Amino acid sequence: MKRTVWTRLGGMLGMVAGLALAGSAFAQKTEEKALRIFCWSEYVPQGVIKAFTKETGIKVSVENYASNEEMLAKLVSGGGAYDLIQPSEYVIEALIKDRRLEALDKDQIPNLKHIGSDFLDLGFDKGNRYSVPWMAGTVGIVVNTAKVKDPVTGFSDLFQEKYKGRIVVLDDGREIVSWALASLGMGPNEINKKTLAKAREVLVKWLPLVKVYDSDSPKTALINGDVDLGVVWSGEGAILVAQNKKFRWVVPKEGTHLFIDSLAIPKGAKHPGNAHQFINFILRPDISKMISDEFPYTNPNLEAQKLLSKEQLANPASFPSAEEMKRLEVFRDIGGMASSIDELITDLKAQ
Repeated sequence: MKRTVWTRLGGMLGMVAGLALAGSAFAQKTEEKALRIFCWSEYVPQGVIKAFTKETGIKVSVENYASNEEMLAKLVSGGGAYDLIQPSEYVIEALIKDRRLEALDKDQIPNLKHIGSDFLDLGFDKGNRYSVPWMAGTVGIVVNTAKVKDPVTGFSDLFQEKYKGRIVVLDDGREIVSWALASLGMGPNEINKKTLAKAREVLVKWLPLVKVYDSDSPKTALINGDVDLGVVWSGEGAILVAQNKKFRWVVPKEGTHLFIDSLAIPKGAKHPGNAHQFINFILRPDISKMISDEFPYTNPNLEAQKLLSKEQLANPASFPSAEEMKRLEVFRDIGGMASSIDELITDLKAQ
């Protein structure tokens, strides 16, 4: 999955707050057999789309984006064009604040009962009025143990001079800042001018050590042997661990991000009924398992987990332990500070 977290969210939402929102499409009595999904690339199996169309007769068109920024820009310019979007947790929070999402009709989503309580009723969408979890995941460290013999248990162990030119990291400003904050004993949402100044002091030392920035496929540099360590998405880490035992997954001791990508219906969607059908469809255990088989992130569907193999469930990148879960925290909307993060990282990269 190509996940570039968007750091200008607060600013853009502020610019569009005054735009008139389209009326709800829920009043429509009939809908054509069509559904437009706008989602992360490499995240929705084609087999799931085909199965849905075969079962319902609804023709699905899929458009991909590589960042929350890209998604939001197109949503703002023509929100009615999409029936379903797939935002990350803090983006959902911001969209809710700006009244750009339709409230869900839970009566049309009975399969929501399969989602574990750990992934429901979270701060970014209390009561899940507007969103339903698709997949969750973490950001962690992958170590090529054939090349790195010293213990690496967290960000401070990884970002050392001896590993200069041997590291790949996500090309994601907010993620990067959160690692620096974690090393200082602060949470990922403790972002203000003072904490950013402290993060800068850390990152000015860390970033010159990085060889590759890649949010699209950070596992590639590790597979090719171009680098020996990486800070990557857990789905990417799970693939590495499953392919070769030399790769080890580490949940940073300092703490890290638990992301939750969900399905939501944008205001003005033309086919909200079909969107509800799709949401309920992907929550079926057998269908949810299909998603895990292709994209091994953390599946929040408890009944689908029962269908996974022992090997899948034992993959440490896909399913963190109870102890590791205590070190995870979701991102929250930080408003205008997002642009400050973008400026900070852009400046440090240019040095």
